Amino acid sequence: MNVPANLKYTKDHEWVSIEGDVATVGITHFAQKELGDIVYVEVETLDQTLEKDEVFGTVEAVKTVSDLFLPLSGEIIEFNDALESKPESVNSDPYGAGWMIKVKIANMDEVDSLLSSESYKELIGA
Repeated sequence: MNVPANLKYTKDHEWVSIEGDVATVGITHFAQKELGDIVYVEVETLDQTLEKDEVFGTVEAVKTVSDLFLPLSGEIIEFNDALESKPESVNSDPYGAGWMIKVKIANMDEVDSLLSSESYKELIGA
């Protein structure tokens, strides 16, 4: 199971990469594998400020639709527009081309609540 050590994780199977006060967010390899073939990613919260754990969008796979939960409070400042035409990037490259949003972090203290790669591996039994 691919769980990069340089990222942070949530119990809801999102990954977080932090640069300064901006977090890039996507779903993990485990999550995309569980969902199956992803056909659509919807984020209607661009330019909105949301609290940690609020729903920021949905990911639609062939068999199911799943909510996406914001791992850190803040303003959603960017959506990966490439996913509109290539949602399958979430399956083929979840930690690269399949990233979903960028968030301007409102409370850096919340970063401490995220899981390390080791803790996330324990969560998924990897």
